[in-house]
Amino acid sequence: MIRFELIKKEKHTGARLGILHTPHGDFETPFFMPVGTQATVKTMSPRELEEIGVLMIVSNTYHLHLRPGDELIKEMGGLHKFMGWKRGILTDSGGFQVYSLSDLREYDRDGVKFRSHIDGRYIYFTPENVMDIEANLAPDIAMVLDWPSEYPTTYKEAVKHLETTHRWAEKALEHRNRYHKEQAIFAITQGATFHDLRKESAKFLSSFDFDGFAIGGLAFGEPKVERDKIVEESTPLLPEDKPRYLMGVGYPEDIIDSVIRGVDMFDCVLPTRNARTGTVFTHYGKLVVKNGAYKKDKRPLDPDCDCYVCKNFTRAYIRHLFNAGEILGPRLTTYHSIYFYTKLMEEIRHAIRGDYLLDFRKEFLEKYRGEE
Repeated sequence: MIRFELIKKEKHTGARLGILHTPHGDFETPFFMPVGTQATVKTMSPRELEEIGVLMIVSNTYHLHLRPGDELIKEMGGLHKFMGWKRGILTDSGGFQVYSLSDLREYDRDGVKFRSHIDGRYIYFTPENVMDIEANLAPDIAMVLDWPSEYPTTYKEAVKHLETTHRWAEKALEHRNRYHKEQAIFAITQGATFHDLRKESAKFLSSFDFDGFAIGGLAFGEPKVERDKIVEESTPLLPEDKPRYLMGVGYPEDIIDSVIRGVDMFDCVLPTRNARTGTVFTHYGKLVVKNGAYKKDKRPLDPDCDCYVCKNFTRAYIRHLFNAGEILGPRLTTYHSIYFYTKLMEEIRHAIRGDYLLDFRKEFLEKYRGEE
């Protein structure tokens, strides 16, 4: 099981400094989790992730159930041993696939029937068997099955998804308590962009003894100001002694603004997905290293970064790797972007500790949004 220890609240904001105690280590919050959907963060080895300072990664229950199969992973000793990763793992439940694979699934009151995008076979996910699958994977944290609403959506549809998410959360918790007592699980609030539903969801799920709480169904295209307001209204309604996880939100400025509103955990595919196509995050904003402007550029990707990539390679060289189709190109850009996010979270934690998070935000954004 896990335990969250609240260490400090920042004086001027809702930001929190904490420690998440897990079976695979004690991790300072807030932190960012790279996405390793298929039990791997694409192009990165576990040793490199440890070297960078990554504390926890996110894998996906739906995908790992299909391939290689959760029973095989259990036979191999669980997800940590299977992938050679010694730190934290959180498994998403497949709820996002309820949203993203809408043309390959059918919904009923008790669960979701998917048609596999790999071989076309049908699989049926319920709140209970998702808990069984995740127990086989044996992550530090398992997410319950939920149903996010697309954006935009109607109030009627949002209510249906909310009620389903709540019903499934209760069933998952009951099943966990009966059969998998050692598995930590997080509930997920929903409600689309309807503020009354968001508050209702946070209050309802907080009445149950989950090990943590996530705010789901955001970063689906809604305006940033709307997302910030939802986070700001939701976090005070969630238990103070449990971790708060904002799912899928990953631009640096959004992370800082959500930490200010009381969020402890983040994940997103942005840094790794963008990096594989030649776009990296730097202290001066996004940089598309494949562009012709960098053909003879002797500077590192980010002049203010001290990662292995920035200390050893030029933009000109990395651009060459992409143009030549060399795998080292995506590896180097991914390494840098994950390092950038990891160090950003360290700086955020330091600012919370020193009660200067708003000043840090101002200085960071002035540079990030300015011209290099």
